[in-house]
Amino acid sequence: MTDRRTPLPLAVAAAAALLLSGCSMIPTYERPEAPVPGTFQAGPSAPAGAAAAAQVPWKDYFADPRLQTLIGAALANNRDLRVAALNIEQARAQFQIRRADQFPSVGLGVNASRGPSAANGDLTNSFSVGLALSAWEIDFFGRIASLKEQALAQYLATEEGRNAAQVSLVAAVANGWLTLLADEELLNLSRRTLSSREESVRLTRLRLDSGVASELDFRQAESLTQAARATLAQQQRQRALDENALALLLGQPVPAEVLASLPGSTLANAPAMAALPAGLPSELLAQRPDIRQAEQQLIAANANIGAARAAFFPRISLTAQAGTASGELSGLFKSGSWGFTIAPSLLLPIFDAGRNQANLQSSQASRAIALAQYEKAIQTAFREVSDALAGQSTLAEQSEAQRRQAEAEEARLRLADLRYRNGVSSYLDLLDAERSLFTTQQGVVQVRLAQLQNQVVLYKALGGGATAEPAAQAPAGS
Repeated sequence: MTDRRTPLPLAVAAAAALLLSGCSMIPTYERPEAPVPGTFQAGPSAPAGAAAAAQVPWKDYFADPRLQTLIGAALANNRDLRVAALNIEQARAQFQIRRADQFPSVGLGVNASRGPSAANGDLTNSFSVGLALSAWEIDFFGRIASLKEQALAQYLATEEGRNAAQVSLVAAVANGWLTLLADEELLNLSRRTLSSREESVRLTRLRLDSGVASELDFRQAESLTQAARATLAQQQRQRALDENALALLLGQPVPAEVLASLPGSTLANAPAMAALPAGLPSELLAQRPDIRQAEQQLIAANANIGAARAAFFPRISLTAQAGTASGELSGLFKSGSWGFTIAPSLLLPIFDAGRNQANLQSSQASRAIALAQYEKAIQTAFREVSDALAGQSTLAEQSEAQRRQAEAEEARLRLADLRYRNGVSSYLDLLDAERSLFTTQQGVVQVRLAQLQNQVVLYKALGGGATAEPAAQAPAGS
């Protein structure tokens, strides 16, 4: 070590280097224009003063206590959501690594050696103790700062990805619950229909034995009964599959108390969901976490270009050590044994076979890809909202028409039965009326399910269901 009466503290050298750094080559970021029309197509209007979907917590939108229980269980136990949360922790750690690269790594160095001296060849000892700074890159051209900004944007994108996963999970659980309600209603309908047809077979058999009905009537009644039995078996299987799908979303079996409440439940008795204003497409940029995620990924790709540009310029590193050195162990820490060394180095790229240029081109291509993905996310969101708005009014009209058709089919069945009993029409007319009524009643349930699920889709498409606040703050020290 070089002796100095007034050694320059290592911290002063580090501070001076930090003041000299700070140049950034990251391209100026400007949010791209949304590649969608300025307004949505006309749809049902929400009441004046209705809150936007992103401001409506899922507990307020889904008022059914049973559904609230299911959504709470899914948020606590769903493995995909858990992975999304762990990805945030991983991205935060990666950001901290990049941030740490901006600061020197200082360690305690202790050395002892014995060997011949250069002067006379006699064996000599050398001992030293001090603080050592090893190859700290001084970020004059912003390469490390650009990588830090990229890691920060990736962290924010990961956080938004977790929020997007929660939005999708809440909607999926709601749709799964509505499907179970529809399954239960269809099962009740099939059981009643099967019971009615079994009674019809019994009566037709009695009429056949009495010579009033033909064997053809009996076989037709028996065929229709077996068809109802097959439909019931199919719906029982579908009910089990839908329950399994819901259990996967929950990350646990569906609670027994929830299943016990299902018998007798109908979609018509499901609590209503509030009307939501569609707003403007531009508002989706702030409401949808998947769009915010895509934008953060675009920002990360933009920052990576700055790092690629900085690679064309020299890299300046600093190695330093300050401490005490002596030829005798007992001489350490004594007056005159203190000193410091500073060894800056510079590496200027001259020939790298086009590596830096290719890296820059790759970064620019990655930014173009991220831009296309961001625009696609906006277009997808616009389409989802437009589809949900289109479904609101048409499904309401379809549901009302299906209900009235079912009422007409019930009246038709009563008249067909009366005509058959009076010998005015054939038994085939009665069976046709029964088939038509059963099909229409199933259609009523299915359209009602589609109507309710469309409301869930609109809530999700408008950014509702994420209870976590948007990722507006960076990790400490960013």
